Amino acid sequence: MAEAIEAAIDTGEHLLVQAGTGTGKSLGYLAPALLHVQSTRQRIVIATATLALQAQLATSDIPNALKAVREVTGREPSHAILKGRTNYACLLKTRDGIADEQDTLLGGAELADGLRKSSADADSVLGAEVIMLREWAEQQLKDRQLADRDDAPAHSPRSWGLVSMPVRECLGVNRCPYGSECFVESSREKARASQLVVTNHALLAIDAMHGGTALPEHEVVIIDEAHELVGRVTGAASAELSPQLVERVAKRVLPWLSDDLGLEFLESADILRVALDETDLARISQPGGAAVTAFESIRDVARRVVSGLGGKAADKNRKDVDPEQQQAAAAAKEVFDIAERMADLSSNDVVWVSERERFGRQAQVAPLSVAGLMREKVLGERTTILTSATLKIGGDFTQVAGQIGLRKADRLVGDQHDPDNALAWRGFDVGTPFDYRKQGILYVPRNLPRPRRDGTAPEVLEEVAELVWAAGGRTLGLFSSQRAAEAAAKHVRQQLPKMTVLCQGDAQLSELTRQFAVDPEVSLFGTVSLWQGIDVPGETCQLVIIDKIPFPRPDDPLVLARQEAVTQAGGNGFMSVAATHAGLLMAQGAGRLVRRVTDRGVVAVLDPRLVTARYGGFLRASMPDFWMTAEREVAVGALRRLQEG
Repeated sequence: MAEAIEAAIDTGEHLLVQAGTGTGKSLGYLAPALLHVQSTRQRIVIATATLALQAQLATSDIPNALKAVREVTGREPSHAILKGRTNYACLLKTRDGIADEQDTLLGGAELADGLRKSSADADSVLGAEVIMLREWAEQQLKDRQLADRDDAPAHSPRSWGLVSMPVRECLGVNRCPYGSECFVESSREKARASQLVVTNHALLAIDAMHGGTALPEHEVVIIDEAHELVGRVTGAASAELSPQLVERVAKRVLPWLSDDLGLEFLESADILRVALDETDLARISQPGGAAVTAFESIRDVARRVVSGLGGKAADKNRKDVDPEQQQAAAAAKEVFDIAERMADLSSNDVVWVSERERFGRQAQVAPLSVAGLMREKVLGERTTILTSATLKIGGDFTQVAGQIGLRKADRLVGDQHDPDNALAWRGFDVGTPFDYRKQGILYVPRNLPRPRRDGTAPEVLEEVAELVWAAGGRTLGLFSSQRAAEAAAKHVRQQLPKMTVLCQGDAQLSELTRQFAVDPEVSLFGTVSLWQGIDVPGETCQLVIIDKIPFPRPDDPLVLARQEAVTQAGGNGFMSVAATHAGLLMAQGAGRLVRRVTDRGVVAVLDPRLVTARYGGFLRASMPDFWMTAEREVAVGALRRLQEG
C-alpha cells in the first residue's frame, strides 16, 4: 500500500486503495505522505469521515509515524489537526454573548464546581456547563491551546452551542473584538504552517464549494474512510427550510426592521407551514405549486430584510456595525440563500418535503450528485488517494469511482478504462491478513420468507432466538429499523430469559457498547449506527445477525432521483444506487465479525434474496469471502463448538 501511494504521489495518478481491517492502512499512507512532505516541502491533506479516526491519527498513528521518520531521516515534518468552526469555542460567545443568560440559568455560579447537586434542574445544569466551558476556554487561551471541543469538560450539545459560533454568524477576524485571540484563526494559522494537515470530509467539501477558503493550499489529498465520502459531501451540500427556522430568524431581526417588513417576514413562516402541509411527502419537481410559491415568498421578503439591515452589516471588514445586527443579517442571508436555491428547482438539485417526528414538516434540498463537484474542485486540481476497507462494491471499484467523479459521465457503466475518462486512476486491493474462509461462515437460510413491510416474520424471530442460543449470547444484531431491533430483542428475551439482550435505545449507545464489549454472554441489537461504528474483537462477538438487505427506503426522494438520473444516462439505476448502498452496508456489517486473526464466528443474513435474487451475487461479492452455507444445523453446530471450546 505504501509503495502504491508513493507511486501515485509521484505520478499524479488518482488511486483507490481497498485495505481490509487489520492491514494498518493509516500507517500505509502516513509513511509515504510524511516522507514526501519532508523531501519536497509540499503540503498533504488527510481527510477522515469520523472524529474517532481523526483522534486516533492525532494521538497515536501520527506520533508513531513521526517518530519513525525522525529515526530514519533525523528530521520530523510539522502537522496540524483542522476542524470546522463550531468545533472550537468562540471568545465572543464565552465573554460577551451569553454572560447574562448564564447567570439567569444558574441563579449564580454555585453549581459550576462539578455539577454535584443531583437535584439541579435542567437549566441549572446547562448554566453550570456553560460556566465551566467559559472558564476552560480562558485557560486554553492562557495555555496557548485551541479550545477544541474534544478537549473540553463534559457537556451537552446545547451548552456547546452557547459557546461556539456558527459559520454564518462569525463577525470576522477584523471586526471581532477578540479576533487577535480567535481559536479558529489560530488553528488555521497552525495548519498553514504545517506540512501535513488532518481534517474531515465535511471541511473538504466546504473547501471545494467555497473556492478553497477552508483549507490551506495543498498538492495531494488522502481521503480515509472513503466509503463515507459521498454521504458526507452530500450532507455538507444540503440544507433544510422549516417554518420554525424562518420564524426564529424573523424574531431575531425584528429590532432592526420596520414593523411592516418584520411582520411580513414572520408571516412568511406561516405561509411555508400551510404550503408544506398541502404538499405531498415527495420530491418537488414542478414550479407553480404551493411549496415553490412559499419558497419564492420567503426568498423575496428575506432579500428585502437583508437589504433593510444594511449592506454594511454583511461587510466583515467594517468595525462600525453592531455585532448582534451582523449576526442577525447573516442568519437572514442564510434563509434567503436556502429559499432561493429551493425556488430555483435546479436540475442539479433534489428538493423534497419530509416529516419530522416532533416538529412537523420541512423542505430539504440536496445535490443530485456530488461527482461533478468532486471532479472539478478536488480530483481535477490535485492528486487524490482514497482508501477504505470497503471500496470494491460488487467486486470492483467501478461503482465508487463513478459516484465520486473519477468517471467522466457518472454513468456507472463500462469499466475504469473508458476512453472518455479523462482522469487517470486505478484501483488497488492490498488484501487482508485474515483468512475469511477459515475464520467465518456466511449462513443464508433459503427457506425463510422474504422481508415484508408489516414487521418481522415469526419464522425470522425464531431463527434469531435459535442462533443467539447456539452462540451463548455473543451476538451483534444489525437490523433494518428500530422497530425490527426492538421486536427481535423482545422475542429473544421471552424465549431465552436467562440471557441478557441489550437494544439500542435502552441507554446511551456508548454505554450499551461498553457492556457488550466486557461481557461475552451479552447480545446487542441495533440499527444503522452499529453497522459501521462498533469494533469489538474476540469472543464477545461470535455471531453477527443481519435481518434483511439494507436497501435505502424505496420512497426516499433523493435515492429515487439519483436512480432515475442514472437510468436516463443509460445505466442501471437500481444497481448503481440502491444495490451499491446496500452492498456497502453489507460489507461494513459483515466486517464486524472478524477484527483480528484469532476471531471466529458466523454471519447470518436472514434474507433469502441474498442467494435467490439476481442482485445477490453483486452483494455477496461486496462482503468478506466467508465459507457459505444454507443449513441451519451447520451454523448452529459451529456456534455451539465455539461456545464449548
